[in-house]
Amino acid sequence: MFLHSVNLGNLAFYVFMIFLATLGLWDVFFGFEENKCSMSYMFEYPEYQKIELPKKLAKRYPAYELYLYGEGSYAEEHKILPLTGIPVLFLPGNAGSYKQVRSIGSIALRKAEDIDFKYHFDFFSVNFNEELVALYGGSLQKQTKFVHECIKTILKLYKGQEFAPKSVAIIGHSMGGLVARALLTLKNFKQDLINLLITQATPHVAPVMPLDRFITDFYLTVNNYWILNARHINLTTLSVAGGFRDYQVRSGLTFLPKLSHQTSALSVVSSAVPKTWVSTDHLSIVWCKQLQLTTVRAFFDLIDADTKQITQNSKKKLSVLNHHFIRHPAKHFEENPAIISDLTGTSMWVPVKVSRWTYVAYNESDKIYFTFPLENHRKTYTHVYCQSTMLDTNSWIFGCINSTSMCRQGVDLSWKAELLPTIKFLMLRLQDYPSLSHLVVYVPSIHGSKFVVDCEFFKKETRSIQLPVTHLFSFGLSSRKVILNTSGLYYNIELLNFGQIYQAFKINVVSRCSGVKDEITSIYKLHIPWSYEDSLTIAQVPSTTEISVKLHIAQPENDSHVALLKMYTSSDCQYEVTVKTSFSQILGQVVRFHGGALPAYVISSILLAYGGQLYSLFSTGYCLEYATILDKEAKPYKVDPFVIMIKFLLGYKWFKELWDTLLLPELDAIVLTSQSMCFPLVSLILFLFGTCTAYWSGLVSSASVRLLSSLWLALRRPSELPKDIKVISPDFPFLTVILTIVSWTTCGALAILLSYLYYVFKIVHLQANLTTLRNNQPMNPKHSRRSEKKSNHHKDSSVHHLRLSANDAEDSLRMHSTVINLLTWIVLLSMPSLIYWLKNLRYYFKLSPDPCKPLAFILIPTMAILGNTYTVSIKSSKLLKTASQFPLPLAIGVIAFGSAHLYRVPCFVFIPLLLHALCNFM
Repeated sequence: MFLHSVNLGNLAFYVFMIFLATLGLWDVFFGFEENKCSMSYMFEYPEYQKIELPKKLAKRYPAYELYLYGEGSYAEEHKILPLTGIPVLFLPGNAGSYKQVRSIGSIALRKAEDIDFKYHFDFFSVNFNEELVALYGGSLQKQTKFVHECIKTILKLYKGQEFAPKSVAIIGHSMGGLVARALLTLKNFKQDLINLLITQATPHVAPVMPLDRFITDFYLTVNNYWILNARHINLTTLSVAGGFRDYQVRSGLTFLPKLSHQTSALSVVSSAVPKTWVSTDHLSIVWCKQLQLTTVRAFFDLIDADTKQITQNSKKKLSVLNHHFIRHPAKHFEENPAIISDLTGTSMWVPVKVSRWTYVAYNESDKIYFTFPLENHRKTYTHVYCQSTMLDTNSWIFGCINSTSMCRQGVDLSWKAELLPTIKFLMLRLQDYPSLSHLVVYVPSIHGSKFVVDCEFFKKETRSIQLPVTHLFSFGLSSRKVILNTSGLYYNIELLNFGQIYQAFKINVVSRCSGVKDEITSIYKLHIPWSYEDSLTIAQVPSTTEISVKLHIAQPENDSHVALLKMYTSSDCQYEVTVKTSFSQILGQVVRFHGGALPAYVISSILLAYGGQLYSLFSTGYCLEYATILDKEAKPYKVDPFVIMIKFLLGYKWFKELWDTLLLPELDAIVLTSQSMCFPLVSLILFLFGTCTAYWSGLVSSASVRLLSSLWLALRRPSELPKDIKVISPDFPFLTVILTIVSWTTCGALAILLSYLYYVFKIVHLQANLTTLRNNQPMNPKHSRRSEKKSNHHKDSSVHHLRLSANDAEDSLRMHSTVINLLTWIVLLSMPSLIYWLKNLRYYFKLSPDPCKPLAFILIPTMAILGNTYTVSIKSSKLLKTASQFPLPLAIGVIAFGSAHLYRVPCFVFIPLLLHALCNFM
């Protein structure tokens, strides 16, 4: 009957919305590059030595433990404490295991073996019992305090050593990184206990799913502390995001706040990290070999030779992190590199006077210096570009001052070079180096290896091409194209009008090559100047390459930079670059950035339908089908304009003061705007998705009730409809008291679930009774609702003496179907705390703090009453009209205050349910 109430046009619309939502979901979960991370392996069997904690501490935190990681002989030697290395503490994230430390721990151990244990790191890991802290925030503060105790315990293990550490480095995965930042908010915590913090896929900005107020309060405390005390926080912090492969924590949430006076924090996406250049998913970021190698190299470069511990010099720490994670010059890190280099010895000096030059080196026996005089080139060109396919770490390019054919000393320009997967390159603007007379390229003597060196002088305007991106609403039907006719090594494609997160494009690069060469490689780099989220695409040419272009962070309002497609090309090839809008990726961006708000929009649509059903009951005396009333009532113009108007008025001081006087929370739309997450029409799109989801969830709930009733009839003897309606059933006091005790002594979400199951049982029983009645006594077609409505006037006005007819039962089922749909979403939103409680039941019988307990105290009696409520019992209620009017403002409130704070949504739902229940008595 549910489908019969929907016309084909509406059904086609709901199917179409499912198709669009599927496109967006596919882009989020599958529309990314394949996993290019190499697996990190242990060379010996990993061992986790449990560190004995003080008895008071172990008793206070029975579910938590501290471990020391080791392998082979290292593990055997370190079973006898004290330790002699450099302590690093790994903090797992949501449902994370302490064993995830093994990847970086094993790689660091191999590195220490390579240098004969001149330095080595001791990796510790905390066992948080794989708690779901991303969904339940009640234990975040407890985890933070335990980590503080662990740090003090770890440092005690080094007492009496010559180079005993006074601080630890921390690697935090996912929510573990947030816990590490929260350490600074503890009253008795000394900032000097942490010398370095590296977080991996940690959502620093806001929780992924704010399902309880404890998570949002924790975030507010941590972020406010870091912002207000930024001048006094000297902790060097690096945040690494996973990129588009990580669909659990989008990279935009991982970027630490940029403050003008704070220079000790870096945020980068793994696809932009030198020598990594891959996107990682939420779990692979802890074992991705390329990224862990980069991290370990940085750790060893951070060691102070005098103290044999991580340096306390903030400037050096930031310099090391920049070297390994931001811009790698293809040289080993040096704190104070020698800028002036001696260019002496028996070497050939070959002058080069052409503007474009290529040299193929193979089995060279002599060292060769190629010199490029700059005086004449400055008159014609603005830039010089050189690249080499030899990726060793030796210096390879220099600048000479006042030289003719040779120079004894040169400025080492290799430190200004940059490493890419297949080349290292240097680009200089000639006017920035007026004192240089020559550019010198050094080719060492080699045996058995082949590499190519290319240099060219060019004018900037010939290599910078502007390419306006296509409009958002072109839907990929139109495109814009540029053709690179000149044969150069480097091009800058400026992607104009591209800076918003709702924009997404596909760029096709077609390369056509005239000469025949083996393994010609081109590199296409998407460079985002306002954040470190670059991505690389390597293509063997000639070829056709497709590049996905979308953002993790929107362009700041005061930023005038332009996104660039940097092309490192072959001089033998011509390139054609085409850009067009990708509609599926735009939908993917909507889902990626706003998918977490969908439950709020679903519940808003259900509330509108619920209010419509109550009003139809008040005005006509019978209840309309859920699908019919959803089509009629769930309209975006009933909700969005009010939210937009409130946001607009909050821009005025008088309204903001009034708002604050009423103690109203901040509007979620303003929160999203501060995070650059307000897409044009996004609320409309989400409302349509929400209405579609509300429709299909209603279909599922209705079908489930019918299925369960059929099962009930198969197992039990059918009974009749109740002759007398009793709102307060005999089991009401017992049920309410028992479930309230359950909520108080165990978990509020458990009591809500049990109340929900009781309510569903009552409705299934009613459906079974109605099915039996209709099967045994087919209804007379002449018996209309009008005649039934007239007959009801002769009934006693007392609720307890009303008789229930088949049509009244059917009306009641329609109403109950909507309530079940609404309650299902509330139960789903409360499930994380229940799962957390079940997982920790062996440690704690009572969940504390419990985010669902206040809600449970209200919902338990409300659901018990609603389970015995029929439409015939509330038709004449004086409260019914008021109850039918409340869902509309509450639907607006859900969007205004619950789209970014999901834990507020149930607060808007219980009000109409409570009014509905009270209609039985008023």
